[in-house]
Amino acid sequence: MAKKEHVSETPATQLLKRHQVAFSEHPYEYLEHGGALHSSAELGWDPFHVVKTLIMQDQDAKPLVVLMHGNRKVSTKNLARQIGAKSVEPCAPEVANRHSGYLVGGTSPFGTRRAMAVYVESTILALPKILINGGRRGYLVGIDPQVCVTLLAAKPVQCALAEVLT
Repeated sequence: MAKKEHVSETPATQLLKRHQVAFSEHPYEYLEHGGALHSSAELGWDPFHVVKTLIMQDQDAKPLVVLMHGNRKVSTKNLARQIGAKSVEPCAPEVANRHSGYLVGGTSPFGTRRAMAVYVESTILALPKILINGGRRGYLVGIDPQVCVTLLAAKPVQCALAEVLT
């Protein structure tokens, strides 16, 4: 059993507690550019159940959040079509940091600095539990994926590319 280690509060965990959302804490050794594949390997979780929080923008530079399986890429073309945008692209890291209030690698969809539309890959909602960033590099929280819909008003989309990242 992994050692239980408490991580100081973040805007994300404060929001979850305020809404009485049950969550488990999963600290791990952060690796620059390691992403969800590294964290899932460190924690012994299937990367399909570890959810990435991606800050993207549409053609008007309006930011949005995309929640995606840790071992999948986003089809920006499919996403744009489903949300009625001309195009969608990832934000530059410094722009993403400004919108979310978090550092890239520690971005949580909960407690962001700026209110943004949230989109969740629909197959994530079928999972019994997911790990998602808790607002700090090297720190994931385990939650019921439905919390993304109830707390963030996340809209389900189908934009995962079939290829699996390994």
